[in-house]
Amino acid sequence: MSKNALVSFKGTKNINTEIQLTGSKSECNRALIISALSKKLVKVENLSNAADTVTLNGILNNLEEELEVEIKESKTVDVGPAGTAMRFLSAYLSAKNGNFLLTGTERMKQRPIGILAEALKTIGADISYAEAEGFPPLNIIGPLNQKTAEVKIKGDISSQYISALLMIAPILPQGLTLEIEGELTSKPYVDMTLDMLAEVGITHVWTGNSISIKPQAFKPGTLVVEPDWSAASYWYSIAALAEEAEISLPALKDKSLQGDSQIQKIMKIFGIATSKTEKGIAISNLGLSLDTKEVLDLKTCPDLAQTIVVIAAALGKNMAFTGLETLKIKETDRIAALQNELAKIGVTLTEDNLVYTLNTDNLHFPDKITIATYEDHRMAMAFAPLALLINEVEIEEMQVVEKSYPFYWEDLKKAGFEIGIK
Repeated sequence: MSKNALVSFKGTKNINTEIQLTGSKSECNRALIISALSKKLVKVENLSNAADTVTLNGILNNLEEELEVEIKESKTVDVGPAGTAMRFLSAYLSAKNGNFLLTGTERMKQRPIGILAEALKTIGADISYAEAEGFPPLNIIGPLNQKTAEVKIKGDISSQYISALLMIAPILPQGLTLEIEGELTSKPYVDMTLDMLAEVGITHVWTGNSISIKPQAFKPGTLVVEPDWSAASYWYSIAALAEEAEISLPALKDKSLQGDSQIQKIMKIFGIATSKTEKGIAISNLGLSLDTKEVLDLKTCPDLAQTIVVIAAALGKNMAFTGLETLKIKETDRIAALQNELAKIGVTLTEDNLVYTLNTDNLHFPDKITIATYEDHRMAMAFAPLALLINEVEIEEMQVVEKSYPFYWEDLKKAGFEIGIK
């Protein structure tokens, strides 16, 4: 049975704590695929304990021995709610020997995969849709018989489609050249993939909208995963909503492969400073929140959107945002989810020609609020810090945080929050 978290914060809203964050889910999931493609020549350190990473690691370990022999019977590979695993495994299994049914939760079956599947089919993969056209589950028979080394893919869709293709490129007989059509959103995640490949000897050429990777061997090495900047974003939120804050986050790098490290720059708008320390970084509330008419573009860091929108709403800032196009196909329709839950504090988020405007003129804080999570970990973690402004915040389905930040509630307790369970 799902449990709800009752979050409150008694006494002065003064946060002074050190939080050791789990490894980056984005880096971990790429590192695991790269390690599997290298046949374990590449080792991975500081693996995340996030549910998505645990799922992907378990699947790859289970498949390791079976992929070396011919699998005649179809093998079901169930990723559950792990979207990254679905996308990365679609490409990975296409390049491997076997007959697979790649599936997931009911919500996963509603999340489009057609652009990636069709790109793989263009290359030569044997993929068909087991149920609805363009959506999981996928029937995959590998290894693919490469027909071409060139494939076009839209740039304004999930960067995970592009990363999935780039990671299998070195083991394809002809390598791969991706021609990205239109503007590339979430570019930092593509950069992350290419940088991690480069760490283990895989070179690429990026000219204009074209990325090419030739067939080449992985070099032995170790990918050391940095802590998760997405998880760090919730501590920036806490710092912004507290009266005073000094929060240490060990092992984070101010110059990071992770696109979500942009939170450092974005949070200056809300008066939050980031400083480098011997151990990692420290964040503090300077009490210098700025009014801005700037339209904030989040296309390169969409996973920060819920956090930033909720912070702006709670601080009564009327702001506008762009780059939120991919939010509708995430764990839930994140735009609709934000609109529903922000309405509970009198705030609206409206869209006009891909510009999303936040209106806080009717902002009010009830004594207690109940937040629905829509099976989305980021809804839970973005709204829980409101307990610094509202006497009690009830978060439905508190276990959803396991997807990316399993120790979120325990870490909140370290910082002085009280967590009850209903």
